[in-house]
Amino acid sequence: MKMSKGTVLIGLSGGVDSSIAAWLLKEEGWDVVGATMSIYDGSIPIPESERSGCFGPREALNIEAARKAAERIGIPHLRLNLAEAYRKNVIDYFRSEYLSGRTPNPCIHCNRTMKFGLLREEARRQGVSFDRFATGHYARVSFNPASQRYEIARGIDSTKDQSYFISHLSQEQLSDLILPLGGYRKVETQAIARKLGWTELLERSESQDFIACDDYSPLFRDKECPPGNFVNLEGKVLGRHRGIIHYTIGQRKGIGIGGGIPFYVIKIDPQTHTVTLGGKEDLYARELTADQLNWVSMPQAPEAPLRVEAQIRQRHQAAPAELVRLESDPSKVRVRFDSPQISVTPGQIVVFYNGPTVLGAGTILSASNP
Repeated sequence: MKMSKGTVLIGLSGGVDSSIAAWLLKEEGWDVVGATMSIYDGSIPIPESERSGCFGPREALNIEAARKAAERIGIPHLRLNLAEAYRKNVIDYFRSEYLSGRTPNPCIHCNRTMKFGLLREEARRQGVSFDRFATGHYARVSFNPASQRYEIARGIDSTKDQSYFISHLSQEQLSDLILPLGGYRKVETQAIARKLGWTELLERSESQDFIACDDYSPLFRDKECPPGNFVNLEGKVLGRHRGIIHYTIGQRKGIGIGGGIPFYVIKIDPQTHTVTLGGKEDLYARELTADQLNWVSMPQAPEAPLRVEAQIRQRHQAAPAELVRLESDPSKVRVRFDSPQISVTPGQIVVFYNGPTVLGAGTILSASNP
């Protein structure tokens, strides 16, 4: 009989990644407990849709899939009701950001406050004692004795790396974290599922958004997002739009303005409900300013300019840049890219890397092309 390594609580979604992560932990000798958040209570009417997402009426199917996965692995499973907390911590944040003309990243916010925070607290409140916490993210966590800090590194599968999504975790949250899939490639995870005969997990669609419908309008009241004008860079009115919540910087589809050249969303003004359109060339920015900083492998912003690779969204190739702490406000940094980047979007997360290692992250406050 294997000697137990201790008890690990794992966030279990019912998908292939978290299921295989839980199986790997049990194989390594951990006593594993699966936990799934219940975050949708119907108080916000999300229409039925085949779209995969965390928040919506199909949640019950995901919870049942997680329960079956736990049963198959042979581990206990908890369903944790966190719907009210999710509305306050994620939905309200998302609404506030969009109504401010910014484009938020609810998944990163959810990870910090819910999955790696309140989920663990609620499990303990219900009497579950555990030594470590785990998820199925494709990233790596380690302790650096030299700096005395926990570090995040990219997963070895560059096509699946999710270090971006956990870049805002605190040192405390990282201190007991296990990420079993950080050293695996997605195809290897799928191969394990196939070998175990868990082929139905491979057929489940992966969650691609935080809300399970085609647009975000159900999260808003009609009066909060009135129609407004599309204007060009000179301020000329080009037409009318449905409300600023339907648009984000860099968007091309769904604008509905003709004229021979493709229009892109360049700027959103929440005060006048104006959406500025321009050409693709108008989307590029050389600099950004970021606030709400979270330093991971370093204790604070560097005093001297620092070379980094900055990633401005999950599917963006991190680009070489120089990071400088603002003398006028040390809680902010300026990032100047070696070459202009497209669609630098206020509200989105920027992550600073040194090779595979996350130095820190922040929220994009503004972009410019000086």
